[in-house]
Formats: sequence, structure tokens, C-alpha cells
Amino acid sequence: MKWTMLLLAGIFEITWAYTMKLSDGFTKLIPSVITVIGYLLSAVFLALALKKLSLGTAYAMWTGMGIVGTTVLGVVMFKENISIPQVLCIGMIIVGIVGLKIMGE
Repeated sequence: MKWTMLLLAGIFEITWAYTMKLSDGFTKLIPSVITVIGYLLSAVFLALALKKLSLGTAYAMWTGMGIVGTTVLGVVMFKENISIPQVLCIGMIIVGIVGLKIMGE
């Protein structure tokens, strides 16, 4: 259950960051509302995961999921450029997330 809570926290982390971009500086109502809701849900699910996971592990995985997810969305949805060194660094973050899960609590 702790990993499910952390996964949901990561999904909502990506959601609020993505919809913040869509909100155009909070000038568009629907994306702005979704941003706030996503932010709150991300924090709630992270707090639930922290009941059973160590802070360092949970926070590293949560932010890592956010980094990877928002980078992918930026490239796919907003046609943002990504260089080979950036891809390699994102790959290292993924390896770190998987390593924390495999060696995690």
C-alpha cells in the first residue's frame, strides 16, 4: 500500500506540473483548478506514503517521478527539445528510482 500511495503522489505531482503549464500563469480557470487539486492530492498521498517509508527514499522517488514524468510530457505535449546528455541524466534518475524501490523498505 505504501508504494501505491507513493505512485499516486508521483502521478499527481506530474499532473499539477503539467496543468500549471496549461494554466498560462494561472490565467485559465480549469487548468488552474486542476493544478491546485493535483498539488493537494500529491501532498496527501506523499504524506500517507511517509507513514511507512523513510523520508529520504520517499522524497527522492517522488521528485524523481516528477522529473521524469514532466520531462516526457514536455517533450511529447509541448515539443520541448531534449539533448542526449539530458536523456542520459533522466535515465540515471530512472535507475535511481528503480534502485530505491528494489532496495527499499
